[in-house]
Amino acid sequence: MGLSEGSAAFCRGPGVSAVPARGVGVLVLLLLLRTWDARAQSEFQTSSVYLWKTGPWGRCMGDECGPGGIQTRAVWCAHVEGWTTLPTNCKQPERPDNQQSCFRVCDWHKELYDWQIGSWNQCRPVLSRSHEKPLECLRGEEGIQMRNITCIQKSNGVPAEDVICEYFEPKPRQEQACLIPCRQDCIVAEFAPWSECSKTCGNGLQHRTRHVVAPPQFGGSACPNLTEFQICQSSPCTAEESLYSLNVGPWSACSVPHSRQIRQARKRGKNKDKEKDREKAVRDPEARELIKKKRNRNRQNRQENKYWDIQIGYQTRQVTCTHRNGKTAALSFCKQDKLPITFQSCVITKECQVSEWSEWTPCSKTCFDMTTPKGNRTRSRTIKQLPVGGESECPQLEETEQCVSQGDGVAPCITYGWRATEWTECRVDPLLSQQDKRRGNHTALCGGGIQTREMYCVQANENLLSYLNTLKEKEESQSQSKSKASAAPLLSITFEITASRPVDRRLCTGPLPSTSQLCHIPCPTECETSAWSAWGPCTYESCDDPQAKKGFKLRKRRITNEPTGGTGNCPHLLEAIPCEEPSCYDWRIVGLEECIPDNEKPCGPGTQVPVVVCINSDGEEVDRQLCRDAIYPIPVVCEAPCPKDCVLSMWSAWSSCSHTCSGKTTEGKQMRARSILAYAGEGGIQCPNSSALQETRSCNEHSCTVYHWQTGPWGQCIEDTSVSSFNSSASWNGEATCSVGMQTRKVICVRVNVGQVGPKKCPESLRPETVRPCLLPCRKDCIVTPFSDWTLCPSACQEGGVMVKKQSRHRVIIQLPANGGRECPDSLFEEKECEASPICYSYRWKTHKWRRCQLVPWYVRQDSPGAHETCGPGLQARAITCRRQDGGQADISECLKYSGPLPPLTQMCQIPCQDDCQLTNWSKFSSCNGDCGGVRTRKRTLVGKSKKRDKCKNSQLYPLIENQFCPCDKYSAQPVGNWSDCILPEGKLEVLLGMKVQGDIKECGQGYRYQAMACYDQNNRLVETSRCNSHGYIEEACIIPCPSDCKLSEWSNWSRCSKSCGSGVKVRSKWLREKPYNGGRPCPKLDHVNQAQVYEVVPCHSDCSQYVWVTEPWSVCKVTNVDLKENCGEGVQTRKVRCMLNTVDGPSDTVEDYLCDPEEMPLGARKCTLPCPEDCVMSEWGSWSRCSLPCNGSSVRERSAASLRQPDNGKSCPAATETEVCTLNKNCYHYDYNVTDWSTCQLSEKAVCGNGIKTRMLDCVRSDGKSVDLKYCEELGLEKTWQMNTSCVVECPVNCQLSDWSPWSECSQTCGLTGKMIRRRTINQPFQGDGRPCPSQMEQFKPCPVKPCYRWQYGQWSACKVEDAQCGEGTRVRNISCVVFDGSIEDVGKVIDEEFCGEIEPIIDGNKKMILEETCTVPCPGDCYLREWSEWSLCQLTCVNGEDLGFGGIQVRSRAVIIQELENQHLCPEQALETRPCNDGQCYEYKWMASPWKGSSRTVWCQRSDGLNVTGGCLVMRQPDADRSCNPPCSQPHAYCSETRTCSCEDGYTEVMSSDGTLEQCTLIPVVVIPTMEDKKGDVKTSRAVNPTQPSSNQSGRGRTWFLQPFGPDGRLKTWVYGVAAGAFVLLIFIVSMIYLACKKPKKPQRRQNNRLKPLTLAYDGDADM
Repeated sequence: MGLSEGSAAFCRGPGVSAVPARGVGVLVLLLLLRTWDARAQSEFQTSSVYLWKTGPWGRCMGDECGPGGIQTRAVWCAHVEGWTTLPTNCKQPERPDNQQSCFRVCDWHKELYDWQIGSWNQCRPVLSRSHEKPLECLRGEEGIQMRNITCIQKSNGVPAEDVICEYFEPKPRQEQACLIPCRQDCIVAEFAPWSECSKTCGNGLQHRTRHVVAPPQFGGSACPNLTEFQICQSSPCTAEESLYSLNVGPWSACSVPHSRQIRQARKRGKNKDKEKDREKAVRDPEARELIKKKRNRNRQNRQENKYWDIQIGYQTRQVTCTHRNGKTAALSFCKQDKLPITFQSCVITKECQVSEWSEWTPCSKTCFDMTTPKGNRTRSRTIKQLPVGGESECPQLEETEQCVSQGDGVAPCITYGWRATEWTECRVDPLLSQQDKRRGNHTALCGGGIQTREMYCVQANENLLSYLNTLKEKEESQSQSKSKASAAPLLSITFEITASRPVDRRLCTGPLPSTSQLCHIPCPTECETSAWSAWGPCTYESCDDPQAKKGFKLRKRRITNEPTGGTGNCPHLLEAIPCEEPSCYDWRIVGLEECIPDNEKPCGPGTQVPVVVCINSDGEEVDRQLCRDAIYPIPVVCEAPCPKDCVLSMWSAWSSCSHTCSGKTTEGKQMRARSILAYAGEGGIQCPNSSALQETRSCNEHSCTVYHWQTGPWGQCIEDTSVSSFNSSASWNGEATCSVGMQTRKVICVRVNVGQVGPKKCPESLRPETVRPCLLPCRKDCIVTPFSDWTLCPSACQEGGVMVKKQSRHRVIIQLPANGGRECPDSLFEEKECEASPICYSYRWKTHKWRRCQLVPWYVRQDSPGAHETCGPGLQARAITCRRQDGGQADISECLKYSGPLPPLTQMCQIPCQDDCQLTNWSKFSSCNGDCGGVRTRKRTLVGKSKKRDKCKNSQLYPLIENQFCPCDKYSAQPVGNWSDCILPEGKLEVLLGMKVQGDIKECGQGYRYQAMACYDQNNRLVETSRCNSHGYIEEACIIPCPSDCKLSEWSNWSRCSKSCGSGVKVRSKWLREKPYNGGRPCPKLDHVNQAQVYEVVPCHSDCSQYVWVTEPWSVCKVTNVDLKENCGEGVQTRKVRCMLNTVDGPSDTVEDYLCDPEEMPLGARKCTLPCPEDCVMSEWGSWSRCSLPCNGSSVRERSAASLRQPDNGKSCPAATETEVCTLNKNCYHYDYNVTDWSTCQLSEKAVCGNGIKTRMLDCVRSDGKSVDLKYCEELGLEKTWQMNTSCVVECPVNCQLSDWSPWSECSQTCGLTGKMIRRRTINQPFQGDGRPCPSQMEQFKPCPVKPCYRWQYGQWSACKVEDAQCGEGTRVRNISCVVFDGSIEDVGKVIDEEFCGEIEPIIDGNKKMILEETCTVPCPGDCYLREWSEWSLCQLTCVNGEDLGFGGIQVRSRAVIIQELENQHLCPEQALETRPCNDGQCYEYKWMASPWKGSSRTVWCQRSDGLNVTGGCLVMRQPDADRSCNPPCSQPHAYCSETRTCSCEDGYTEVMSSDGTLEQCTLIPVVVIPTMEDKKGDVKTSRAVNPTQPSSNQSGRGRTWFLQPFGPDGRLKTWVYGVAAGAFVLLIFIVSMIYLACKKPKKPQRRQNNRLKPLTLAYDGDADM
């Protein structure tokens, strides 16, 4: 109870009394319900808070391609807020799958599946966001359109999953925005003029019509009435008007007559007796045979005619009498003697009958690939029965569709690719300019060149296909039970590489690879050698094997630059002179020790011990032990001067030898000298005479007979079979192609300037080798492709008299023979005659005899008047068969294909009645005898009884002869069209390596240009040009100017090196002789200063020791103040200084002083002191010691001198050493290497372009900037890291190479005046570098000879004619004529004889079926009828602002209604409208147009942008006003209604207004005449209001009237008068002020300090005044 109470208390709340006891149960129930609700809510909340989430499906996995795959995805439980939770929180039954089966897509599925894209459906409007539609539609309404897109299997079209197709290509979009254009109302043209009145008397109707220009579209309003009527009146009728007309109805359908049995049933009894008699009469066997043959022939004809079932029937029509109100009356009301015929023969219409379709033929493409076009397959059906009598044609008899062969057994298609022959030899001459080509020898050219190759087409996958075929054959030979391999092991195939056979070039569709390329011929390097060394001592041939006493003096030189092809091409490097007493080692004196007096005395005679080293024959210092056999030099006698003795200097070095060898006339001498340093005193040894101061000795005593070994060139490499092959390459036909050979050369001993001598004169040990091994180049056999297949013979049959065709085959050389390889075969091209093709059967229609004329059956005719005679018009039929030209039977389909239209099967015929006149057909016209104005005739004659009838003899009705004037043939020729391009005469082009040499006579020179000639007859009709004795062209010589290359002079000589020591530059140049023209090769870049010169600058190196200063010993010191007692004191001494050329043997020839460095020139004179007899005598100073580096001022250098004579009387000697501080750039120098800039790219003299070398030089530079000998830097051991040479490339000047001209194309028109033939050429090699550029003309045109064009053309339809009646169904006819025209659309043509169109298939407007007669209707008086269709309108697009919206073009035509009686309007048909889609449409705009105002009105109309006036098309809301009348109207004299719709006055009148602002009157303005200077007569100018609608009456005159009216309509002055007065007053004051300022004296300016600045200030401040 506690719960219940609590619950109750809870429910009732405070202040509510307890409920009675019976309510407690209800409360408990409520409480239980509430608890359950809360639990359910809790469960619901749990389930809705946690949701299953899934990831995207993963990739389809599986072992096999196709449906057996499996794909998975992630599945997890997540809270609605996004965080992941335990899977148990989500409902397990609702858990999505995490795995599903799928289709595993493989790459090969791409061929099996594809998207199928449906067409877009109709554009549906999108709900507009704005509530209101705009008043004016500008572009249209936005819409959306959809289409179906499904993934399908290509083979059967079965839908598949989108995933398969999406694997290869994303799904195309399924919807797109579109536009629903603005509504377009119907647009009609203006009305045509009114027709004539329908009646010539009394009241009639006249009408005018218009046609539809554009149909209503997109919900536009319908077309207005196309016809307007009005009543017209003419003079009253005198006779009574006929109210009735004879009306002929249409012919009924063709009916089949009653069967023959029914018709002849009555006749059988009567005719039995006659037949018996006839049979009795024909018992003659011959007659019976004839009858049998005739029956067979008839039966055969019927069989041949199985394709046509020609049945002649009959048709009838009604003839009625019609009242004007359209009601029918009795025939008696129509008073007419002869009634129209109501029956006629006709052909029963039979539809075309064809067989069922045959099976599809196999696909024309029997292989499989996706790149080449698909194949075709066809199926056909045959005609069972051709159509008769109707207009329907037979349906299509053959159907073709594309197909692809697929499946396991289908082989891949043959593919074709280009193959290349080997490149030809590299040739330089095509790169030469015209100038270079004229310079003779081109044999040794090298450097950049060009080489070509030939491309040929081959089957690319030939080996693969042959492998697959053999594999297939093996598989087929194996037992069928074995399962097939899943895939052929293609990867394990190894093909034997052989040359593929060439095929037709047209089969290779890929781009043609290049057929020319740049190449390089290595330029031969010339051998460069050093200068000769000095002659060495006399030595044995070989010091290892000294023999007898024979020796040689040798001198050598070395190779400084290795030549191409080894050192064998260098000159000899060794020269020898035979000598006596050779020795391999000898002592060389390098100096003398101090002079030591004998007997240990302080002075006097003594000896000097020589300082020696041991040297070998090459002058190199060796171990002293080796000179043990040589004679050691003995000490030299000398003199140590005592005091007061004469003192002489040391001997100078020996001079250079005067000759290099000694002979009869030449002897080598060298000298040395010494000078007096001090004279002797009293008692001392006196100085010797001057001759003793010089010494001479012989030198180079060897004879001048010099010998050396001379080598010949190496011979050919001959295979040495004794040596095993060490480099054999792949064998071709089993022959070794690379091996070692031997080369020999001739070696002889030569005496210089004499010739060959015995070999003993030359040192045998130094004899060069005569045999050496060599590598034989690999032998290259000629490789040719197999022969191509024979070209096809014409498979089609041949027309008679065609030449016998030939078939050919060819092969291509892909490798030329070399190094003794197998030669190429002679024959690369073979041809043979084709086997005779079958002769073409030409087919023709054979027409059989016309059958008898069939009339309408008697039971139909018998009721008509005059029917007692069996005569009148009928129809007759005939059989037609197809025959070969030889007369043999052929299938009808052959004639349908090849023999043109079917001849008529039926024709109208006439069985003459008794009263008819019968005539033969007209004969052909007689021939013209050629005379102009002659006559030709044709005739016919009367037949049978007609000859006697008078009616038939009337030549007016039945003429028997017709005359015709012969044409006067006068022809005139006239040129048409433009001149052709200048065309060179065809000739054999000079070909170099398959490339045309541009600039030869075939690329330029005299050619011809052509203009076509047209020939016209006297009637201005185009005829064959041969009639005008013309071959069709006017020819005119023309010139194609030859290109001329830039021409430069030869290179000048190199200048001298700009530096005499170290690295400088040398220059050479070319001058411009002739600029290029007509597309010649351009000039190289010219010097920017002088535009006519090309420079080449290269670095050069001058040897610093090439020229040296050579000094002689100083002379004796000549004392200036001579003390007679003693020959001593201060003086001057001199010496000779000469610049000499330095050689290996020392300074040789004296040269100009400027060649030596002037800064290094030694002194030629100096002050000196001549010692007195008692003075100390010192030697010359020795050379300075070298300063230690770096030169920083802290080190010193010194030099020393020796005491030669001791002083007397206790005098001392001066210091023997002297020092000086080492100062930078004075006596101490730093040295460093310097590298020059690179030279330009240097080519060999024989090269035009290609690989060259850039060089630079290394310099040794002293710290004061002077270049010195490299030895200074080398002594310091400085690092040399620079590369002195580098390769470079000079771009080759490749001329543009063009292909030959193609053959002339077919004429662009088969006939007419405007036909053109075109030929083209292509660029084989674009120009490069400074090569000759390509010409702009890559195609040439030439007019075709003019040929007349012929066509069949319909004439005009005749008027609709109803025989023997006034209205109803009649016929109209037209004829066809042969027309000649000039091929243009504009030429309507001129009629000529039909024989000219004899070879043209009779097709008019693309239709083979000629319609020369058709039914038509003549309306009865009072009828309401439709006019003929109007012409089709112009093709019009749906556009906005001139932009096509893409709905396509549309054309329209219409029929207007014509009413003849107003009472019959209710019987009128509706006006008709017909549209059709069209191409080549245009956008048209429609604008309102308005005429000038005429008074208060003007004409407003709508006009199309091409100038056509229309109704509709222009927006009504934009229509301009057509009326502007004033309210109230302008009734005052000389007033008119202005544009503002207010009343104004005419010219010359001024308005007088009333108080309410309306015009009261127009008053005349007085005239002021103002004469002008220009017109002496005085132009009168008038100020007036201009009425735009009224033309000025005085515009043509020279004067104009100008009215000035100062008073207004109220009589007061007008406002403008006050304005003019005020302006004049201001102007007067201004003029007075200016005069005052001009006359006033200016003040003097104040003086300023800076007067110089004054002009500048003025110039700045008073710019306008200045």
